Amino acid sequence: MKKESIMSIALICVVLGFMLAVQFKTTAANPKTLSMERVQDMVEQLDTVTQKNEELADEVVSLRQKLAQAGDYSQAMEALGQELKRVNMLSGLEPVKGPGLIVTLTDSTQPLQPGENPNLYTVHDEDILKVVNELRAGGAEAIAVNEQRLIATSEIRCAGPTVLVNTNRIAPPFVIKAIGNPETLEASLRMRGGHLEILDYWGVKSQLKKVEMMELPAYKGALKFQFAEPVNSNEKAE
Repeated sequence: MKKESIMSIALICVVLGFMLAVQFKTTAANPKTLSMERVQDMVEQLDTVTQKNEELADEVVSLRQKLAQAGDYSQAMEALGQELKRVNMLSGLEPVKGPGLIVTLTDSTQPLQPGENPNLYTVHDEDILKVVNELRAGGAEAIAVNEQRLIATSEIRCAGPTVLVNTNRIAPPFVIKAIGNPETLEASLRMRGGHLEILDYWGVKSQLKKVEMMELPAYKGALKFQFAEPVNSNEKAE
């Protein structure tokens, strides 16, 4: 019930009570013209109005309690929604945006020497994985490879001439996007003895671009745990 409705009912009750009181006072001043039946009738009407007023007062109290409970429930649901969104963001199930670094890896174009292994001049799954690990070591908060968001269960592995990420085939050029401090991320890749230095030795091209804002998609693969399950706080892991 809205606040305006409650106020209207209360006002009606006050006016009706006032009218009955005036009428009772007027008739009381002229006891000779007032019959006992009329007095009894007015007393019953006054009792009825009083009872209705008490019932309305009880309903107002009940509605206030329900309104308070609804407010607490709404706040709890809002807090729960915010926490769920934060957890989804941490787990990679929520699209995110922020500053970071874009790394592009391209196969070498330099000519092969006789007897050289051509695989040394191409980007492999382990190359991508090592670059990703160095970005994580540099504080990357979210990473995607060719728009495939990486989560805890993501895999980066070779599948013939292509690479699989989240069971999806991707091909060069490989674009690795990482959200974090751009300066720190770049420094983690350009350190001496880092994997980009090794790739550069074989002519594999790497391009680094710092950006102030970019978006990474949410993980869209399947989520299924067959063996892992939550541990109850009252239980001890065996």
